[in-house]
Amino acid sequence: MVTIFISIVVLAFAHNYIELGFSFFLLCGIIFISKIPPQLVLRNLKPFIWLFLITLIFHLTLTSKGEIIGRIPYLGLEISKEGLAGGILYSVRLAEFVLWAAILTLTTSPMEITDALDRFFAPLKKLGVPTHEFVLMMTLALRFIPTLISEADKIKKAQLSRGASFEGNIIQRVKSIIPLIIPLFISVFRRADELALAMDSRCYTGGKNRTSFKQLQFHLNDYLVFAGTCFYAVLFFLI
Repeated sequence: MVTIFISIVVLAFAHNYIELGFSFFLLCGIIFISKIPPQLVLRNLKPFIWLFLITLIFHLTLTSKGEIIGRIPYLGLEISKEGLAGGILYSVRLAEFVLWAAILTLTTSPMEITDALDRFFAPLKKLGVPTHEFVLMMTLALRFIPTLISEADKIKKAQLSRGASFEGNIIQRVKSIIPLIIPLFISVFRRADELALAMDSRCYTGGKNRTSFKQLQFHLNDYLVFAGTCFYAVLFFLI
C-alpha cells in the first residue's frame, strides 16, 4: 500500500507525456510480474470513461489560449491545440491513477488491505481512537457487499417469478423497486443479527490486544520492493 501510494504521488507530478510514459512503463512491468491478464486490469477503466470525457471536454472548452484549431458551432467556443493536448494529458493521468488502484485491489485481498490499515492506524490507538472497530467495520462492509448483491439478485428473480415488473418509465421503476428494497433490508438486518451473535459467541468484544492467525512480517522481498519504489521516485524527480 505504501509503494502504491508513493507511485500515485509521483504520478500526480507528471506534467508531460514523457513523465506519464515513465510511470506507464513501470505499471506495465508490475502487471507483467504479477501475471494479471491485461484485459482484466483495463476493464477497470470502463466505469470511469465518462470522467475522462468530462476532463477532455473541460480542457477543450475552457483553454482558449494558444493555436486555435476549431470552433464549436452555436456555442461560440474555440478549441485550441493546447487545450486538446492538456485534455488528453490529464485524461491519461486519471486513467493511470485508476490502473494503479486496480493493481492494488487485484493483487491484494480485502482482508490483507484491512490488516494493513489496522497496522497503519495503530499509533492512533494511543489517542483513544477506536481504530480496530473502524477496520472491523470496513472488513465487514467489503465482505458482505458481494453477499448483498447476490441476495438482491435472488429477491429480484423471486419477484419476477411472481409477476413483478421492473420496466417502464422512471416513476414506474421507482415504485417497482420498493418490493425489492423491503425484503433486502429485512435480510440485511437478519444477517447483521446472526453476525452479532456469532461474534459474541466467539468472545469478539472490544478488540483490545487481539492477535491474528496469520502474522504479517517484513521479508527481504518487501524491503527490496520498497527500496526500488523510493529509487523510482527519486529518479523520477531528478529526470
